[in-house]
Amino acid sequence: MSKDNSIIIYGAEWCGFCHTAMRYLDDKKVKYTYIDVDKDPAAGQEAVDKSGQRGIPVLDLGGEIVVGFDRPKIDAYLKSLQLA
Repeated sequence: MSKDNSIIIYGAEWCGFCHTAMRYLDDKKVKYTYIDVDKDPAAGQEAVDKSGQRGIPVLDLGGEIVVGFDRPKIDAYLKSLQLA
């Protein structure tokens, strides 16, 4: 089974952990899509639907949902794609 190599970060400008997650991926030169849930309430609801909770950031790692900046889970996903 091949993994989807898409990464989506649902976050907000005021969220420090959101910026940490984006900076971490930027430093690794990994592409992702950032969605500001304050500017797109429908996307905010999508993040809640995916994660089952209201916290951010919500990272959709090719279908695996991670809430918060969880470096071990992010690294495991990147390693599975041979990006780390």
